[in-house]
Amino acid sequence: MYTKNSRSRIGAAVLPAALLCAFASSSHAGEWSANASMTSNYIWRGLTQTENEAAVQGGIDYAADNGFYIGTWASNVNYGAGDVYSYEHDVYAGFAFDTGDISWDIGYLYYNYDKEAEFDFGEVYIGVGIGNFSAQWNVLANTEADEAPGQDFGFGEAYYLSLDYGFEVGNGVGIGLHIGHHDGDFAEAFNGNAEGYYDYNVTISKGGFTFMISDTDVKGGAAEGGYDNDQIKFVVSYAVDIEM
Repeated sequence: MYTKNSRSRIGAAVLPAALLCAFASSSHAGEWSANASMTSNYIWRGLTQTENEAAVQGGIDYAADNGFYIGTWASNVNYGAGDVYSYEHDVYAGFAFDTGDISWDIGYLYYNYDKEAEFDFGEVYIGVGIGNFSAQWNVLANTEADEAPGQDFGFGEAYYLSLDYGFEVGNGVGIGLHIGHHDGDFAEAFNGNAEGYYDYNVTISKGGFTFMISDTDVKGGAAEGGYDNDQIKFVVSYAVDIEM
C-alpha cells in the first residue's frame, strides 16, 4: 500500500523496496493502523521538502478484507523564505491484490497544501512487486494549478517511475536500493526545475530507525538556494507503528 511514512517515507521518498509485497500480504487484515515519525530531512523523489531541515510526520490507514485501503498522511514542509507552504496533507485510496507470485497496487493519491499555494495535485498510480523487487508508476491526474493564469496542466503532464529492491542482511537489518525518474511540465513547475531528473538512494534500517544516502542529477532551480538537491544528502529517521 502507498504510505508516505513508510516510504522513509523518510519520504514517502518513494515506495521502499518490498513495501508493495509486504502490504499485499497484510492488506486483508480489515483493521486500522497509524504511524508517526521524525526525520532529519523530508526527502520526496530525491528533493528536500524542508530546505534540509527536520520534519515531523504521521498518518492513519484502514485496510479492508478485500484489499481496498484508504489513508491520510501529513508532514511539515518549507520551500524557502517568502513561500506560503507550511504543511503537506495527503489522502489516498487504492486496491492491493495478488496474482500468483505477483502483487499489485492501484490507486489515487491527492497532495494537499496551504490554500494560498493553489498547487494541490492528484496522481493515479500502479505498482507491481515480484519477490524483493518492486516498481511503481505515478501519473499526474489533476491539479489546482490549472486554475492559475497561463497554467494548463492536463492528465499525464508529469510522471514518476521508480524501481526498488530490498533485502535483509541478518539481525533485523534491511537494505533498500532505489532509483526513480521524475519528468513532465507539471513536475518541472512544481519542483522549480528546468528539466526532468533521476534520483537514487540507499537505505539501511533496523527496527524503527532508517539511515538514507540520497542523491540526484538535478540541475537548475531545484539545486539552488537552500535546497542543494545536487548534493549527496544523509538522512536519519525514526518511525513507530501505533496499534488502534
